[in-house]
Amino acid sequence: MLDRPTTQQAWQERAKALTIESRAFIDGAYVPALSGETFDRISPIDGTLLAKIANCGPADIDRAVAAARKAFEDGRWRHLAPVEKKKILLKFAALIRENIDEIALLESLDVGKVIGNALAVDVPNCADCIQYYAELADKLYDEVAPTGPMDQAVIRHEPLGVVAAIVPWNYPLIIAAWKIGPALVAGNSVILKPAEQSSLASLVLARLAKEAGIPDGVFNVVTGLGTSAGKPLGLHMDVDMVTFTGSTEVGKLMLRYSGESNMKRVSLECGGKSPQVVMADANLQSAAEGIAWGIFYNQGETCHAGSRVLVHRSVQKELVAKIADVAKVQIPIGYSLNPASQMGALIEQQHMERVLGYIDIGESEGAVVASGGHRVLQETGGFYVEPTILDECKNSMRVAQEEIFGPVVVVVPFDTEEEAIRLANDTIYGLGAAVWTSNMNAAHRLSSGIKAGTVWVNTFDRSNLATPFGGFKQSGFGRDRSVHAVEKYMDSKVIWTAYN
Repeated sequence: MLDRPTTQQAWQERAKALTIESRAFIDGAYVPALSGETFDRISPIDGTLLAKIANCGPADIDRAVAAARKAFEDGRWRHLAPVEKKKILLKFAALIRENIDEIALLESLDVGKVIGNALAVDVPNCADCIQYYAELADKLYDEVAPTGPMDQAVIRHEPLGVVAAIVPWNYPLIIAAWKIGPALVAGNSVILKPAEQSSLASLVLARLAKEAGIPDGVFNVVTGLGTSAGKPLGLHMDVDMVTFTGSTEVGKLMLRYSGESNMKRVSLECGGKSPQVVMADANLQSAAEGIAWGIFYNQGETCHAGSRVLVHRSVQKELVAKIADVAKVQIPIGYSLNPASQMGALIEQQHMERVLGYIDIGESEGAVVASGGHRVLQETGGFYVEPTILDECKNSMRVAQEEIFGPVVVVVPFDTEEEAIRLANDTIYGLGAAVWTSNMNAAHRLSSGIKAGTVWVNTFDRSNLATPFGGFKQSGFGRDRSVHAVEKYMDSKVIWTAYN
């Protein structure tokens, strides 16, 4: 392994030397789209052309599904002894760690996240997740149901078949691992469809999976636009399940595609507008740090980002000042390949303009820009927006109801605990939430009253692979992470034997 670069210039030199794979990976080999079509991937960190990615269409999807189905039916993966699956998946995890610099650099160039976080968080978490599920391979049991003495009822847990995993661009490696890990350990064949903005690291995963020993056809990566590749996967009659993370709008399309095709299973983790409820008795410094990191980490491009601050009116001004200070001191925005940066580029120019547009909408609705609000680092050619606080908001405003998906937090004051719970739940989403208070009785009441898949108390975004992740309401259904995630990639079969 080459010595790891320690400066922005060194990372830029490493980037120039990269050989970038941009073809799809189907049945154990890299292949162009059958049409020959590609699409341009512009790097968000500097606005330059990064690669021309294979734009797979329905014919390529048919080819990938056929390969996955053949691999499933002949049992080259699902019939392996659990201990053999475990060995292969553990090697897969090890190879991801061995190639951390290459993968992290591609991730930073492709989606704009800062190189330090790609190295410290995204790639290690991807490997850890594959390892977690590898270690479950020989610990999954069937069941025997209670019956009378002349009968035996065995409950078998069997893989579904062909699983399409459609993942977003904000955490491509982590969320892909959340899906391919449990799907593979359950014995399925997997077709990974990365967002068109984030293909490159997934294509490296395909190479490493083959190197680890995952048989051809068991793990495929189809690149392409949502309309050309994602939709045909959702409508395909030989795909048994779609597991999707992305916007609520596209999640609803996946439900429609299931109904219009073969009633395939659908698991959804969609949008969020997560509230951070700050009571008057909270430790405001701790709350400010949790809030700032909870919205400005990864440029605010996080599905459960704490994008709504609901704060008791008596401490509103003090809290807002502290959040701004934390952002300035602890979360510097900078060029994505600068190891000192903590906030990098937004995913693409169109999204940057959307985020800036929401700031304008907030001001027009009466919000006060307490900090930030502008594009920065324009000289780089990249798409950077500074941490932004919109104060004096009402929960009915568009900026408080719609998912901005950028480094913008809205501040809504309240006067009573009951009002805080009402405001927290006054959204179509229910992915995450946090409660900041020194009163544990209030903490229990609030965490019980808020409708969200995860509620943190006096912290934000602490988690591990043992805890399931997903949402309520229009944030979707089904859970990623934990042992429970394996269940959705399997079906239960009862084998009832009568003894004469």
